[in-house]
Amino acid sequence: MNGLLDDLGLKRYLPAAWTKRGPIVPVLRFSGAIGVVTPLRPGLSLSTSAAAIDKAFTMSGAKAVAIQINSPGGSAVQSTLIYQRIRALAAEKNLKVYVFAEDVAASGGYMLALAGDEIYADPSSIVGSIGVITATFGLNEMIAKIGVQRRVYTAGENKDTLDPFLPEKPEDVARIKALQRDVHQSFIDLVKTRRGAKLDKADINLFTGEFWSGKRAIELGLIDGLSDLRTKMREIYGDDVRLRLVMPSTSWLRRRRSVFAEGGSFEFGFSPGSWAADLISAIEARALWSRFGF
Repeated sequence: MNGLLDDLGLKRYLPAAWTKRGPIVPVLRFSGAIGVVTPLRPGLSLSTSAAAIDKAFTMSGAKAVAIQINSPGGSAVQSTLIYQRIRALAAEKNLKVYVFAEDVAASGGYMLALAGDEIYADPSSIVGSIGVITATFGLNEMIAKIGVQRRVYTAGENKDTLDPFLPEKPEDVARIKALQRDVHQSFIDLVKTRRGAKLDKADINLFTGEFWSGKRAIELGLIDGLSDLRTKMREIYGDDVRLRLVMPSTSWLRRRRSVFAEGGSFEFGFSPGSWAADLISAIEARALWSRFGF
């Protein structure tokens, strides 16, 4: 094609990106809390990212797939689903995956990073937080002081587990902690499987929920090096490598439909209104970022 354009004298009139030769590397960008819905924008989930992932792995001429991650974590389920989709396509298309952590690749964000065959970060990136957290409030004494009655009707004796307007029950806490242990162990197993012998040099327990700088993460075996996407891809594929950013749909209606589809059946409960749910989720997302100083 380039030869034909040269013969016709048209090449100089076309954008450089149209005529440039060189290996192609599709780039996926995962940014934000995982599975947490915020106003007008659902968080990272398989439904919002599947089309972009599929497009990246089926791009003609792709030599590898690069992924940029900037996420403080969130839903363990959505993190796992996205991870599994990436690894399945990497195996199917026989493409290597390179991951680049930006500000944060922590908790579920680090689980996404594990989809990479190689993981890189900035020296100041925050990496790790391999743990599970459940947060709620205890508001039962407050509503008693202001004269508010909490009326809850359930079918199922444990349906009101950890209701913030009811006194905390030890059996509820024990049940939640047992669930957390199961999820945490799955996370630990995945880290060990993906990082393998690279973790042997770590002289501390990596699975306490602690997080580290990118520089320290190399020493612990959590990442493979310090670099950014453009520098590393040029180092591997040459200065003429073509990076092709693949973005998910930005349609407002599609985003709102995705919010409804993901949120409508998650809790099997009554929702007082989408905007109230969005506000709560925005607070949750802000809390996730604030844990890492952002």
